Amino acid sequence: MQEFIHLHNHTHYSLLDAIATVDGLVDAAIENKMKAVAITDHGVMYGAMEFYKKCTQKGVNPIIGFEAYVAQSGSRFDRGSKGRCC
Repeated sequence: MQEFIHLHNHTHYSLLDAIATVDGLVDAAIENKMKAVAITDHGVMYGAMEFYKKCTQKGVNPIIGFEAYVAQSGSRFDRGSKGRCC
């Protein structure tokens, strides 16, 4: 079987979306003999340094990212339905 690496994981820093802790994620990667693991929290990178440090201490290659949402028009200051399709 080819090596598998999780590339889409949320930690407890993705509020209301995940319960996995950084420790739990890194430990699960070790238990499953993975050489690397990623975090892709929702719009935040609060756990990036903690994740990086714990991965490197335990010999796992960290892959750091985040999940972002992109608005195609308007700005974050717009209110109401102006410019919305639905």
